[in-house]
Amino acid sequence: MTSTPSRIVSLLPSATEIVSAVGHRDALVGRSHECDFPAGVEALPVCTRPRVKLDGSSFEIDREVKAIVEQALSVYEILEDTLKHLSPEIVVTQDRCEVCAVSLSDVEAAVRERIGGDVDIVSLTAESTEAVYEDIRRVAAALDAVEDGAVVVERMRSRFAEISERAAEFDDRPRVACIEWADPLMAAGNWIPEFVSAAGGEDPFGEAGEHSRWLDWETLADADPDAIVLMPCGYDLGRTREEADLLSGDPRWRGLRAAREGWAFAVDGNAWFNRPGPRLLDSLEMMAEMLHPERFSFGHEGRGWIRLPAADAA
Repeated sequence: MTSTPSRIVSLLPSATEIVSAVGHRDALVGRSHECDFPAGVEALPVCTRPRVKLDGSSFEIDREVKAIVEQALSVYEILEDTLKHLSPEIVVTQDRCEVCAVSLSDVEAAVRERIGGDVDIVSLTAESTEAVYEDIRRVAAALDAVEDGAVVVERMRSRFAEISERAAEFDDRPRVACIEWADPLMAAGNWIPEFVSAAGGEDPFGEAGEHSRWLDWETLADADPDAIVLMPCGYDLGRTREEADLLSGDPRWRGLRAAREGWAFAVDGNAWFNRPGPRLLDSLEMMAEMLHPERFSFGHEGRGWIRLPAADAA
């Protein structure tokens, strides 16, 4: 029987949460620059850093990211000396999104060239709720914590089914645009369309299990959705609110019925909606609260999401 790994480096926030949820928080010895949950992981050595300035506008960040990707580079880089010093037995990363974390090929090269030895690389591929469950099971298996992983998955699956079954009884199903980036517009994909459906809505733009898609203003205006949820990737609630303030000055935004009628919302995408780990449970609850406030109340308003002030007519 193999021994349980005692030195784990997580290069992805959701992976850090998964490792912790299956009972191995104390084995974490390093993290990505974005890992911030559960409390205390901020004290771990940082093993990655971005190649772009993340304090710019959405347009500026998008431009820099695209320029780096066009050069076949990863948006993030590994701090190889730190990784070597930590001598991990397991490194958890991802290979789903080229702009979400360090690339798998960079991780493999860093391990091969700087660490050597027997290091297990566990790569996550979350693209749907089922894929998230599989990622949790994959991490749990690598940590010899299969039963703990099964408990986490069952808790998530049960809660998802409970909310979905309640929402299926509703006759009113608002059409919901989930905006993962504001300049340029991007409609959220992956697990988000599943959440909209499970919470009692319909997503006219995103496709479950598929990458997020670029969206133009004309298409958004033509659909004129009943509700809009702003969830820019990597933005917390405060920064998303700032993004909403910028949009409020745009006549295209003010022309949308959801914005005018007070059915536009800002969420903490960084902590919840954009992070495919155990706290997606909270994200689904938030979606249900926003779409059907008269039927769902879990206490997330003000902490994970807010209703935006109604916009003046264009």
